[in-house]
Amino acid sequence: HGRGCGVVISTGMRTEVGKIAHTIEEKPEAETPLQKRLNTFGRKLGIFIILICTVVTVMGITREGFLTGKLITNNLIIRMVMTGISLAVAAIPEGLPAVVTITLAIGLKRLSEKNTLVRRLPITETLGSVTVICTDKTGTLTRNEMTVNRIWYIGREIQVEGSGYKPSGGFYTENKRIDPKKDKNLVLLLRTAALCNNSTLEKRRNTWSVIGDPTEGALLVAAAKAGFKHETLTKEYPRIKEIPFTSERKMMTTINTHNGRFIVSVKGAPEKILTLCKRYYINGRTRRLTKKETKIIMEENHNLTSNALRVLAVAYKETKRKPENPENDLVFLGLVGMMDLPREGVREDIELCKRAGIKVVMITGDHRNTAIAIARQLGLDSGRAITGEELDRIPDEDFENMVEDISVYARVNPEHKVRIVDALRKRGHVIAMTGDGVNDAPALKDADIGIAMGIKGTDVAKEASDMILRDDNFSSIVTAVKEGRTIYDNIKKFIQYLLSCNTAEVMIVFMAMMIGLVDPTTGLILLPVQLLWINILTDALPALALGIDPPSRDIMERKPRDPKENILSREMVSDIVIVSIIMTLGTLLLFWWNLVTESGIKAMTVAFTLIVMFEMVRVQSVRMKFRIGIFSNRKLIAAIVTSIFLQIMVVYIPAMQVIFRTVSLTLWDWIEIILMSSTVMIIMWFKERVISWNG
Repeated sequence: HGRGCGVVISTGMRTEVGKIAHTIEEKPEAETPLQKRLNTFGRKLGIFIILICTVVTVMGITREGFLTGKLITNNLIIRMVMTGISLAVAAIPEGLPAVVTITLAIGLKRLSEKNTLVRRLPITETLGSVTVICTDKTGTLTRNEMTVNRIWYIGREIQVEGSGYKPSGGFYTENKRIDPKKDKNLVLLLRTAALCNNSTLEKRRNTWSVIGDPTEGALLVAAAKAGFKHETLTKEYPRIKEIPFTSERKMMTTINTHNGRFIVSVKGAPEKILTLCKRYYINGRTRRLTKKETKIIMEENHNLTSNALRVLAVAYKETKRKPENPENDLVFLGLVGMMDLPREGVREDIELCKRAGIKVVMITGDHRNTAIAIARQLGLDSGRAITGEELDRIPDEDFENMVEDISVYARVNPEHKVRIVDALRKRGHVIAMTGDGVNDAPALKDADIGIAMGIKGTDVAKEASDMILRDDNFSSIVTAVKEGRTIYDNIKKFIQYLLSCNTAEVMIVFMAMMIGLVDPTTGLILLPVQLLWINILTDALPALALGIDPPSRDIMERKPRDPKENILSREMVSDIVIVSIIMTLGTLLLFWWNLVTESGIKAMTVAFTLIVMFEMVRVQSVRMKFRIGIFSNRKLIAAIVTSIFLQIMVVYIPAMQVIFRTVSLTLWDWIEIILMSSTVMIIMWFKERVISWNG
């Protein structure tokens, strides 16, 4: 903000911005909860499958060689090793990395269509773990379109008509319209507010807009309603110096000249401005500012802020010589109350966050009373509200103990955000933090999910963030959280689906060898090529289609998941075990029946096809657990139909029969296969609906 001349004393990484950038670069990117869990899961699964497949290979060689008294030939060893390798390939869900990546990428695409740009792919899933959203008020929860609707000075309160940035509307006192140019106090206050200003009001295509800070824009609009044009004022009162606003100073000062005199214009936080004022202006004269008047001013400030208004105090002084210390001995002019209306839908989104177990924390530079009033308007549980000054006085340990009870932070600096993030993290929370300024960058980098504003955010803030809101809207954050939960659900569906199917394949081959239920010609229940084909059918289309499953109806009614929870919960493991047992028993039963009544090749074909059908039914039973309709994912239906069609080709096309060692199946065979495969859906429905309800 502002303009001026200066001497360069440092460049690049030695500047203050450079130091912030260096801090951001030094902080390593932490693994997301999903990455940590998948790494652990992959290691354990890999070791387990290698052991099982080794056992299966050794047992096959032992059974076909030592136990039968036959010689262990090279062909036997090669066949069993190939079976073990094929089983390992079938058992390991090698499609997992691809599906996870595709699922995250699809989620990223969905978010981009909803005004959210994700800069790191794994963050898409981490959104589903968020327990606290720390959000700026202005522009995120509110429209960032300030409108002056109240002006007060000692002895008079004035209502300002109009909304938005259109410079039309009247001034009223006690419901009577007044001429603002006949009120000396009002004229001086509005002129001072317009001079102490760096924004510009302009009209484009019949629409008024502000270039610059919305708060300053609201002051320009109020002055324009009274007939003061900013361009005219800047020519009549040329600026010679500016002391810019900062979050630490909480005020801005300009020095202008007019008719040989120097005019100091100041605006800022009332509690700050009042400490610099010695007199106040009334009816064209200045009077000494006593404790009595100061108390009256602060009481009015309290009233205005309690009505959700952002309040600025305006002061000035006029001197013959250029002031050496322009911010001393000021004359108080009055208070200006501005309303920044909440964004549409934010109240509903905050309520949705409450139901989802997510705490929303509002961070603002406004007065405490303004922040609390707006929090109530938004339906935000105000809980406890503290200011930046109070936060500075609280020791870290005490702050960590109370941080979960605080919902509103007022009059805070960007530096406070880092402390808030650290305290919440020590309490075990996953934090999403918004920011737009250069000084917000460390907090954005420190948070689990740093969210930068796309409209008003600086390049440094965007670079430090994980996610950028193109519309600066809080609702976009809630949408992203919902998408994150959906992504994690879909990954869990995929893992549960593949592991139950793959575990069943291992158990079928293992149990068949244990009890000697195998094809007499090959000594196997399934050929390696059949195992690989099953793996292709399950890991390809159906598994990938799960990645684009729609969200569950209750997805935002659940509490945030614990980042430390295992991908495989006890309930998921029990489901995998039950389904694996059903598939194993069903396959062995039909294999035995056809082996006794038909032939080894017919039994192998039935078992081969039954496993494929089991897995097509299993994918729907997994979705049933998440309360998702069977026909809600058309791509999944198409994937299932395609997989079944490919299996029919393998069974009936002569060339494929030779490759996969299959024979044609009769209608009765298909009825047996369909009835047997449907037992997975029936039993899992019974478990989910009856046992879960009773539990």
